[in-house]
Amino acid sequence: MDEIADEAGVSKPVLYQHFASKLELYLALLDHATEELVERVAAAMSSSRNNKERVYGAVRAYFEFVDHDSDAYRLLYQSDLRNDPQVDQIAARGERGAIDAIAQAIAEDTQMDYPAAHLLTVAVIGASEASARGWLSGTDYFSRSDATDLVAALLWRGISGFPARRG
Repeated sequence: MDEIADEAGVSKPVLYQHFASKLELYLALLDHATEELVERVAAAMSSSRNNKERVYGAVRAYFEFVDHDSDAYRLLYQSDLRNDPQVDQIAARGERGAIDAIAQAIAEDTQMDYPAAHLLTVAVIGASEASARGWLSGTDYFSRSDATDLVAALLWRGISGFPARRG
């Protein structure tokens, strides 16, 4: 807590006025990180009615989150506390929010029912998240833009095969 207070530019008693423990502070930061990721994914889904642009936007959201918000990314995906029930609850809520944003768009725009759209979304998010993490560990090979385009092209080729709703 001393280091956190120093980094925040406040005294330790001030920090404890807002957070009773390190875990409480961690939970607040994790909650903020998950909200940020869900907002990025939801914005990608609402930014266009063009599904190809939506796929690229969703992938971009994960790559930008990993690249720009690397501390938030570490809180969400690389924490030793992921086994804590409170941490897991916040992370799961964030995951559900991102899945729901994409699954609703897929279900609305295809002839797919929501359970199928949900499963497809889990695959899209899994590929986006894993690829973004892999890119982060080897960023010398590709720019973020090129990596995003490569992964999005792969996902778009698959998802574009599902028939769009007519009418």
